Amino acid sequence: MNTMAPPENRPETQHWEWQYLDLMRRIWERGDERIDRTGIGTRSIFGPQLRFDLGGDRVPLLTTKRVFWKAAAREMLWFLTGETNIRPLLEQGVTIWSDWPLAKYRQATGTEVSQQEFEARIVEDEGFAAIWGDLGPVYGKQWVDWPTYEPAGEGLFRQGPGINQVALLIEGLKSNPGGRRHIVEGWNVAELDRMALPPCHKTYQFHVSGERLNCLLYQRSCDVALGLPFNLFGAALLTRMVAAQAGYSPGELIWTGGDTHLYLNHAELVTEQLVRIPEGEPRLLLTRQPDSIFDYRFEDFEVVDYAPQGRLSAPVAV
Repeated sequence: MNTMAPPENRPETQHWEWQYLDLMRRIWERGDERIDRTGIGTRSIFGPQLRFDLGGDRVPLLTTKRVFWKAAAREMLWFLTGETNIRPLLEQGVTIWSDWPLAKYRQATGTEVSQQEFEARIVEDEGFAAIWGDLGPVYGKQWVDWPTYEPAGEGLFRQGPGINQVALLIEGLKSNPGGRRHIVEGWNVAELDRMALPPCHKTYQFHVSGERLNCLLYQRSCDVALGLPFNLFGAALLTRMVAAQAGYSPGELIWTGGDTHLYLNHAELVTEQLVRIPEGEPRLLLTRQPDSIFDYRFEDFEVVDYAPQGRLSAPVAV
């Protein structure tokens, strides 16, 4: 196993990103090597934690590689619509969810269509998108339309009104800031088998401390090289929107991982990123406050002072 010495001469004031790089190094050098669902194999640890202060518009965007925050922001807005079809994302040029329905289409039809061809047909053909672009009741569906059922007599049940956890969260933060139930949950056990991918960033809990709103995200499974940079920005953006709507200043984002891993075929990315030095402090600005969290638009977000080092890429495990 290759080992990489940590970069020397760290600045006296620790850049927050060293937490991420130290986590990456710890997994790569000391993680438990495992066979995983994808068959690629990982090195994994369990239960790490990262903490970030979101005050002063700070945002946990990695500077040691480029994070495509615009795609992450569009994805978060997509979650808040409750949508489960990838078509609205593809119409905006966001392809991060294409792998799963594409794999399903190839397996079901035996057609070796390219990803670009598949995505183009999803955008152009609404009927095709309805069949092959749907991911099942993932993330946003659970967040804003958690299904309920009510008795219909004679031992039967009918579908009841969906539960909008996000709306209830904001109302709860306003009316009962000291509450310990400010949670948005994506892990609906009854519907996991219908999801293209069960939720990884599954539980968000919010906590009011004075005038500041903190968020703790529990992520049951985390691809540190590709997924975690997106997840950190997404959680920070969600926290900022919730704080603005509930009348608080942004506080701390605490991220906790369950199975936290690096894929064995990400060696080149890991090796390169671990010799880079974090620098700069990007900021996330919310330029407009709509009446509802569900009314934000992409144009309401601006990232400034972000000058990341070169792009690092690696294959996605499906």
